[in-house]
Amino acid sequence: MTAVRYRLGDTGPAISEIRTKLTLLRLLDDTAPGPDVFDEDVDRAIRQFQQERGLTVTGVVDATTYRVLDEARWRLGDRLLSYVVANPQSGDDVMALQRRLSELGFDVGQVDGVFGSRTGDAVRELQRNVGLAADGTCGPSTFKALGRLAPLVTGGRPDSLRASELLRRAGKRLPGKVVVIDPGHGGSDVGNTGHGLEEAKVVEDLAARIEGRLTATGVEAYLTRGPGSDVELDETARARFANETGANLMVSLHVDAHPNPDASGVATFYYGGDRPGTMSAIGEQFAGLIQREIVARTDLINCRCHSKTWDLLRHTTMAAVRIELGYITNERDAARLSDPEFRDVVAEAVVVAVQRVYLPSGEDAPTGVLHLRDLAQA
Repeated sequence: MTAVRYRLGDTGPAISEIRTKLTLLRLLDDTAPGPDVFDEDVDRAIRQFQQERGLTVTGVVDATTYRVLDEARWRLGDRLLSYVVANPQSGDDVMALQRRLSELGFDVGQVDGVFGSRTGDAVRELQRNVGLAADGTCGPSTFKALGRLAPLVTGGRPDSLRASELLRRAGKRLPGKVVVIDPGHGGSDVGNTGHGLEEAKVVEDLAARIEGRLTATGVEAYLTRGPGSDVELDETARARFANETGANLMVSLHVDAHPNPDASGVATFYYGGDRPGTMSAIGEQFAGLIQREIVARTDLINCRCHSKTWDLLRHTTMAAVRIELGYITNERDAARLSDPEFRDVVAEAVVVAVQRVYLPSGEDAPTGVLHLRDLAQA
């Protein structure tokens, strides 16, 4: 589906299918069979859908938007659900199942709408508890059992409470922690360009600086790609790599661009959407710490933190964030990005944010105060 790309003005059978999906989601008033035209009504509906689902709002139906549109059609009970290793099931029904299991006290990990191994384990545990065959397949009898049971977890979101407890148990010391650093793009994909800079090279250098500082504090740091790597990985592959390392945290590095040369500033993103339960609590905390540390230590404009359901953030089992460090198309931001001293400052800001994730509230320091030498003595 990588070639999928439909936009305003396109026509054809695929547009009819998109209109039908939007109508079923009540985003498009199309009671009678509509024309197979991507008109302004469809454009508005797609933008609303992308906003609600935590996607980048472009009005263009690319491969990701098309896939998420397809996932949105499923309701809990429409189909049998089970863990398929090679091709995990995904959809709104999976997300509803995960949310229900989490409310009942079962650990599904991140509520992301992907039926992974932890969701399968949770289904089997539920089945054992209610006297069903523990086969991990969610069918009519398991759906019926889910409907009979009342939520057991109160006082907060179960996944958030569980994540906070795991963080507390991990302890405040950095040695032994595992962090994956993901310099975006690579190989023939140079990313955004501007003012003589290439995004892939900028973030590659920054990743190396972060890795060196993390290693100095005792953290086990991994890069998704090394210097000069010609390997091109999509977001799902990068997430899979991070999951295989057993990482505690992941930081993905990017540089933004915009047709308007005045666009500038730094923004940080974490997993989440508008629907209840679709939020990484630790990811949100980590993103906020990184954003505040960078803003406090540099003169980049604060474009704040935002929740997104991008594949990298969705498919990682640890708290993952993506940093958009300035606009390479802005002369002022580009000048900073080209400065090695600026990259050093940002690298230290990220490492300090990693430490602050683990510091209890009573021991945390004000933003912009901690430095690498302080972490080495902790």
